[in-house]
Formats: sequence, structure tokens, C-alpha cells
Amino acid sequence: MVKLNKIYTRTGDAGTTGLVDGSRLPKHAPRMQAVGDVDEANSAIGLAVLAIGDAPEGAWLTTIQNDLFDLGADLATPIPDGDDEPWALRIIASQVKRLEDQIDTMNEQLAPLDSFILPGGSPAAAAVHLARAITRRAERSATAAAAETALNPQALAYLNRLSDLLFVLARRLNGNGAADVKWVPGASR
Repeated sequence: MVKLNKIYTRTGDAGTTGLVDGSRLPKHAPRMQAVGDVDEANSAIGLAVLAIGDAPEGAWLTTIQNDLFDLGADLATPIPDGDDEPWALRIIASQVKRLEDQIDTMNEQLAPLDSFILPGGSPAAAAVHLARAITRRAERSATAAAAETALNPQALAYLNRLSDLLFVLARRLNGNGAADVKWVPGASR
């Protein structure tokens, strides 16, 4: 387990932050933007867990929150040339597959969409939609970082699947889609 004896270190006062391997990057570097956006997605999922309450979906999201800490560590650990470090914490294919399995299970119970839907419906679904939108931003940040430095492809796949899962979960929380708010093109003209 991680042990934090001191919260502030002053090492970032000049605008840099440390990576897992001890190297430093500017806090505004694309890799660090992705780490920050993953952290924000995790926080939004925490709010969604509170909105969901004691339902099983809250436990699913708590597992995902733990995965997102793993994902943040993955993004903050450079991939060396050649073999990866054995100590590096990486997102693995089974974590992505777990999300796919949850999506498939939930989607079997949903009516097919006949319109785009607006983020909303129930308070829990609205919280999950917000987490989905933030996760999409984290994915964009991660793919931007991957354009300039090597990142774990499973980490990118995880973010992509997570936003899909959150969309399907929001529909599930809206009475399996019955309370979805449908987009009506041009309705406010």
C-alpha cells in the first residue's frame, strides 16, 4: 500500500511534477493533462456513486474508481524502450473485458435507441452522464498524450469502454431507458 507521510513536498512549486520512474515533466504536459482528467473523471464517478446509493451499480462504480487510480499510475509511468518494468502498474485486457461484459449485460435489457438522448432523467443518471462526459475528455487527453509519447494501449481502450459503460448505465438508471430524455432536433426554434 501507498503510505503518505507528508502531503506537500514543494517539489512542484516550479511547475513540474514527478512521474513514477522519478523523471519530471511540466504540469501542463499532455501526459499530465491526461492524468488530471482521469482524476476528475474518478471524482465525478464518486458523486455518481453517492447519487446511486446502495444499488449494486454503486459497487460497480467503486471498482471502476479503483481501476482509475491504476490507470492514473499507468499513465504516470513511462514505457521504456524494450521490455516494460516488472513493477509497473498497467491496465490489462481483463479490466477492459470486465467493462465490456457489464455493458453487454446491461444492454440486453435496454430498448434500442430511436433518438439521441439528453443527459438527465433521474439524478443518478444525470450524475453518471456527467462522469461519462468527463471520461470522454480524459480519453481525448490520453490520446493526445499518446500522439507524442508511448502509452499503454489497454489504458486507452479502458477509457473508451468506460465512457460506453457510463452511457449504458445512465440509461439503466433511467428505468432501462423509459425515463431517458430524448433529443428533439430544432425543438427550441
